[in-house]
This record gives sequence, structure tokens and C-alpha cells, in this order.
Amino acid sequence: MIGTSLESFDFYVFAYFSAYFIGPLFFDPLGQFGGTLAAFATIGVAFVVRPLGAAIFGHMGDRLGRRATLLWTIGIMGVATGLIGLLPTYAQAGWLGAVLLVLLRVAQGLSLGGEWGGSILLATEHSSPVKRAFYAAVPQLGSPVGSILSAVVFIVMTLALPAEELAAWGWRIPFLLAIPLLAVSLYLRLTIDETPVFKAVVSEQRRDRVPFATMFRAQPKALVIAFGAALLGIGSYSLMNTYTINYGVTTLGFSFQDLLVATTIGGLLQLITIPLFGRWATRVGSAKVVAYGALGTLLITFPMYWLLQFASFPVLVGTMIVGGILPTMSWAALGGLMNDLFADHYRYSALSVAYAVAAAVSGFIPLVTTLLGESTGYVWWHPGVVLALLSAITLVSAWAANRVRHAPISEDGREVAPASV
Repeated sequence: MIGTSLESFDFYVFAYFSAYFIGPLFFDPLGQFGGTLAAFATIGVAFVVRPLGAAIFGHMGDRLGRRATLLWTIGIMGVATGLIGLLPTYAQAGWLGAVLLVLLRVAQGLSLGGEWGGSILLATEHSSPVKRAFYAAVPQLGSPVGSILSAVVFIVMTLALPAEELAAWGWRIPFLLAIPLLAVSLYLRLTIDETPVFKAVVSEQRRDRVPFATMFRAQPKALVIAFGAALLGIGSYSLMNTYTINYGVTTLGFSFQDLLVATTIGGLLQLITIPLFGRWATRVGSAKVVAYGALGTLLITFPMYWLLQFASFPVLVGTMIVGGILPTMSWAALGGLMNDLFADHYRYSALSVAYAVAAAVSGFIPLVTTLLGESTGYVWWHPGVVLALLSAITLVSAWAANRVRHAPISEDGREVAPASV
């Protein structure tokens, strides 16, 4: 959980900056609208390459082990984030900074492609089958923790530095913080043992030569189900933490600091709700919890965005909290749902690929929502259309996952999914 939190911090640092600073710093000649689109597109680039990272690190995780692979993912993320803090802006070196920025975003995307699946497996494969859903929810805390840490850094910086100094040099500080955080994360992950499940796969000589290919051959339907189930949990973060911040400042008239405070309060609440939802999943099943979260989000989507038109700051905070809790229900139980779908000898590849493809689609949500807003004159319901679609897909996928026939758990605690899934 701590390692995932630090890696999420690295990624969200860029997400927050893209909503307000990256456009003017690196894409100034494109103007305000063009710079915003270019900044959101750099988020999308990192998500697009995530499936490639998932294939690479999924193979490593199923062949070399969960622990060794996670050391690589955190190392690449930390170095790439730190280097972003050293980039020249457009005013200093023209388009060179933008080109290097895109390359470093590619490195971040590759790293994240192998991070989530490994983190879930490191937790669940050390747990008993009875507690697996709860253990799968704990690494999900990494996303709100990373979001909170990055938001707090920006809140402090915007209060401590004038806007001119923040744009001139202060924006580099959060990225450079990745270097000491990398040292902490590497130390923590070096102390973790390899999982008993992977040790059993090795000792029983059940490792596939190409786990990626085995996964597609054995469980193609399960991959589609896992992809759909992940869309709301990932996509709602992209919509709330990136697009809504930009939309709230430029269209609704909120201050950047107010929106950061609102999202931080919502993230703090998730530190409580994610473990509770994980605990609930051990009783009713992960797929049902994902479905309840998707249904609830679908029901409150349009009322929530309608209310934002007239929101004072307290109403803004309340809206962000309500709009965050229900998608968080789907997010908290996602790891348990996916873990239950796939066989252990290619599980790292399966979790990573399904999640990364969903993340690649979700990475373009700020861009697509911006284009939809521009074409509709930023009518109040345009973000709701996107969130409702994500909710509906996840609801159907969770229903399908709940109907999947799982193989019985063997005496050593391993669960091997049936080939018919």
C-alpha cells in the first residue's frame, strides 16, 4: 500500500499540474484551449502505453516474481518523475521541453502498467481466501493517499508562493520530491518476501513460457469483464481530479485552491470508506460491491452536476464527497473481483492487462469531456454523460463477473479459475 501510494503521488503530481500549469509552461503557442488539450493529451499518452507496460511487467511478474517486478516499476516511475522537475519550459528551450515531457510520460505509463496488478497480488497472495477481498482493497488506498499528498503539496505551495514564482520555478518542487520518495519506496519493497502463491507456481513447475498468450487463450471473456469492471473506478478519478478541477476554475468560477481542498477532503474520507467497502466485499462478494457502487453513481450523476452550477464552497465539498464515495465502492472491490477471475500462473499478466487497457481508455476522459464541453457550450450536463456511461459499463460487467463460475479452492489455498471463463 505504501509503495503504491508513493507511485500514485508521482502520477497525480502531473495530473494536478496538467489542469492548470502544464499548458502555459510547455505548450504556450497553442493558446489557452489548445494548451489545455495538449496538457490533457500528455496524460493520455501515459495511459496509452500502459497496456505495453502491462504486457512487459506482467510477463516479468508471472515469470520472475511479484516482488522483483515491483522494484522495477517503482524505480522507473521515481526517476521519470524527478526528471520532469528538471525539464526546460517552452520559454527556455522551445519545443524541446515538450518532447522530453512526452518521453518521460511514456516512461511513467510503462511503469504504471505493471504496478497495480503486482500490488494487488502482493496483498492477496499473502492472505487467506476468506480475507482476500479485504486484502485486495488495501492497496487501493494508494490512489487517494497519492492524490491527497500531491494536493497538499500544491495547496501549501500556492499559499506560500506568489503565482509568478510558482510558474517560474516552484512547479518543479513536487516533481523533485519523487527522488527521496523513491529511496523510501525501494527500501520498503526490498523488505517484502515473494508471495507463497508464486513460490508454489515455481515449485510445481507451472510457469507458462508466454503467460500473456496463455491468458488470452484460456480466459478471453474474463478479460473483457475485468476491463469493463475497472472503467468507473479509474475513469472517475480522471474526471474528478483532472477535468473537474479545470472545469471548476475556468467555467464555474471556483478558485484552484478551493477545488484542491474539496478533492483532498474527499480523498481523506476514502481512507475510511475503502477498507470498509473491502470488509463488506468479504461478506457479500467483490462483484456485488462493484455493482452497487456503479448503480449508485449512475443514479446521482446528473443531479450532482446540476447542483454544481449553484454551488457555494460547502456545497462543492459535499458534492465532491458524495460523487467520490459511490465510485470508490467500485474501486475498493475491483482488485478482489479481478483476482477471483483468473488462474494464478498468469494472474499478474491478466490483472495488469485488463487494468491497463481500462486505464488507457480512461486517460482520454479529460480530453473527450473537454471536447464535449466545447461542442455543447459547456452545458451543465456534459460531464454527467461521461460519468453515466462509465457507470453503466461497470454495472453490466460486475453483474457478469458475479455470474462467473469459480473453481473450488484447493487444500493449499490456491484458486484456479476454470478454462471456460
